[in-house]
Amino acid sequence: MRDVALQGQLQTANLKPAYELGVATENFAGTGGFNGIGSAELTVSLSSTIEMGGKREARAGLYSQSRSHLQAQRQIESLELLGEVTRRYIEILAAQQRVILATQAAELAEMTLRVVKKRTKAGSTPEAEVKRAQAAEAQSQLALLSGQQQLRYLKVALAALWGETSPSFTSVSGDLFNFGQDVDFEVLYAKIEKNPAIQVFATQERLKDAEVRLAKTESTSDINWSVGVRQFQEMNDTAITAGFSMPLFSSKRNSGAVSAALASRNEVFVQKEVALLNMHTQLFRAFSNRQQAIISAQKLQNEIVPALEEALSETQQAYERGRYSYLEYVSARHELLIARQTLIESAAAALTYGADIEQLTAEPLPASQYPDPKRSTTNF
Repeated sequence: MRDVALQGQLQTANLKPAYELGVATENFAGTGGFNGIGSAELTVSLSSTIEMGGKREARAGLYSQSRSHLQAQRQIESLELLGEVTRRYIEILAAQQRVILATQAAELAEMTLRVVKKRTKAGSTPEAEVKRAQAAEAQSQLALLSGQQQLRYLKVALAALWGETSPSFTSVSGDLFNFGQDVDFEVLYAKIEKNPAIQVFATQERLKDAEVRLAKTESTSDINWSVGVRQFQEMNDTAITAGFSMPLFSSKRNSGAVSAALASRNEVFVQKEVALLNMHTQLFRAFSNRQQAIISAQKLQNEIVPALEEALSETQQAYERGRYSYLEYVSARHELLIARQTLIESAAAALTYGADIEQLTAEPLPASQYPDPKRSTTNF
């Protein structure tokens, strides 16, 4: 709608000054010799204005730059929407992994319950440990249901971005643990100026330049002209009339408007510098947090989780032989589940910060990891 409105304003701005038709009569309905219409004078005239200083071109330039500014703002909105889609996509990838982890936790809880019951029958474990194992198994089922419900909600939230009230997909594909390639911070920051959020300042500067030009044209006086025919009723004669007029001291009267337009233009430059500084801070925060999240995820995936998996296996065997207590067995299981949960959160954070970087630089990171249908979802 705004585009249509600007197009209409541009058409209006390109119009030349209108012609005016005037009719005037003089010396009628007076006293003495001017009584009646015998000595009346009738004048029919055509008048208009000659615009000076390029006013029409300045008006057209202003609305043209307004359209460019509007297009830049739309690019910002598109980039923000794309970033939101990416973040919700990552949330679903992480939620799918949480459901897998909750399923594994429920299986571990069921297995623990079986082991505890076996030891209880053998007289090696008190009945209270069975109750604790049953409660832990029930809690794991609740956690699984909660994770599944959260996943359904996230699917609906993603589908809503393209106007669907219910998702037409059952899952999303992609590798939550593929973080792409690292890029130096200086290289990323060099791309900041390509961001539409910065480009919009360039269009705004051109828009303000157009406003300055338009304000300056108002300092040049227009010429008003008229030409007509006068009829003298008393002598039944006609004569041609012509005239022109122009205001005086327009430049001085318009100096305030020019100063205001220049100040507004300079303000845009300051706003651009502030925006660049803020985006530098945002980019560095996203870059640093992404690096830390990647390090954490890789450490967990390659070292911590495998070590805890071995520890749980050994602890379970020792518990079955009566060498470890129930508390030690449950603690080993809990430590493994917490580590796997932390791995999911670290991986999701790394991808989310990557999405923030892409939105700030308006370019995808190398070997972008979402979506990647060729990769299957990573399991533990």
